[in-house]
Amino acid sequence: MPITLVSDNAATALPVWTATRDRLDNLPEAARRWARATRFDAGAGQVLLVPDADGATAGAVLGLGKAAGTGEGAAGRRALAAGALATHLPAGNWQFAEGADLDGSLATLAVLLGGYRFDRYRTGGKGEDAAADIRFTPPSDVDAAEAQALAAGVALTRDLINTPTSDMGPAELEAAARTLADAFGAAVTTIEGDALLEQNFPMIHAVGRASASAPRLIDMRWGRADAPKVTLVGKGVCFDTGGLDIKPASGMLLMKKDMGGAANVLGLAHMIMACGLDLHLRVLIPAVENAISANAFRPGDILHSRKGKTVEIGNTDAEGRLVLADALALADEEAPQLLIDMATLTGAARVALGPDLPPFFTDDDGFAGDLATASMAVADPVWRMPLWAPYAANLSSRVADINNVTSDGFAGAVTAALFLQGFVEKAESWSHFDVYGWRAKASPIGPVGGEAHATRALFQVLKARFPRR
Repeated sequence: MPITLVSDNAATALPVWTATRDRLDNLPEAARRWARATRFDAGAGQVLLVPDADGATAGAVLGLGKAAGTGEGAAGRRALAAGALATHLPAGNWQFAEGADLDGSLATLAVLLGGYRFDRYRTGGKGEDAAADIRFTPPSDVDAAEAQALAAGVALTRDLINTPTSDMGPAELEAAARTLADAFGAAVTTIEGDALLEQNFPMIHAVGRASASAPRLIDMRWGRADAPKVTLVGKGVCFDTGGLDIKPASGMLLMKKDMGGAANVLGLAHMIMACGLDLHLRVLIPAVENAISANAFRPGDILHSRKGKTVEIGNTDAEGRLVLADALALADEEAPQLLIDMATLTGAARVALGPDLPPFFTDDDGFAGDLATASMAVADPVWRMPLWAPYAANLSSRVADINNVTSDGFAGAVTAALFLQGFVEKAESWSHFDVYGWRAKASPIGPVGGEAHATRALFQVLKARFPRR
């Protein structure tokens, strides 16, 4: 990441002033005149470089769009415009000017996030939109270490999702988890291939057995053993053909991101460990590829699950809930205080709320309230959707305990969540996040590509509940 936070260059750092479309009078006189002369309209994320009398750069103006709204979360969304500075500022030392109308912590994080680029496969070097070498001094009340930890967690999630399946199959996803664990002294164990059957994870095995890369369950632990237990479960379907219910070609174009749930929980785990939260963290990732081969599982098959339930396969393209169910059953056996799963699970969630607003499901009203507040504060939006129990009947099967899909096609995100809920009994609190894992349009805080959803909001809730010792 080309943006560096520093604390020792405030005396030499150039200022970044802020302006709204209806207000330029808060700028220094020279900057105000230059803004008017250049017809700078201070749109959100627009950046104007201001020259001095000799033509050198004297500072920059960050546009914030319309005057600050009074709606919930407006201040947080406004601060994210600062991410544009990473792309538009020239190399050098910079800082927010005194009196800049921004949430300093969130704006500093936005600058770091805005500098992200995925250049791994560019043989000619960095792209034209790469950020310059910017050294940024955050406001004195900003926790720079936390900002860097959060930005690194988001970057990890983005990198994992952006990497094509040729380099991010189940084995490589395991390697990424081990690299993260090694960085923080966490322990990792893996159950792979036919050992999944021997240790009672039949649905993970069934979904992944057709791939050349063996299915596996990745299990990472960190933190003191007697601390409150927080378990994260992430869907790690490294590519999804749809199985024998094969997707059309257009439906496979983004299926490298079907391990986005795993990428999100690993990014959140990075934040937790880097900031030393006082909890016992467990991360479970069922890592598979839903491929097509002679031994692929079939529509009409009946699978046994770790929990003992039998599941009729109504559609092999609803595979994510199957691997999650086995992993959730394992997680639930420890009765963690918090059990959170994240998955790129349903298209229905995108139809309901679009690509930028992930739904979550929980029956814990206290957790839902805390998360809603945190998500608005840090501009990492989520939206609670109902676990509408009557819809569970639509998952009924005439030959098994449950079907993995409904026959009517309605409320797909809700019924997927209800399917998963049936594998959780002992956890004090369980929440399911149906994330997209992808930024469909470039924004000040990131380019088109893999994206972390809800992890910054979740971190804020966890930090409040389990602060550093």
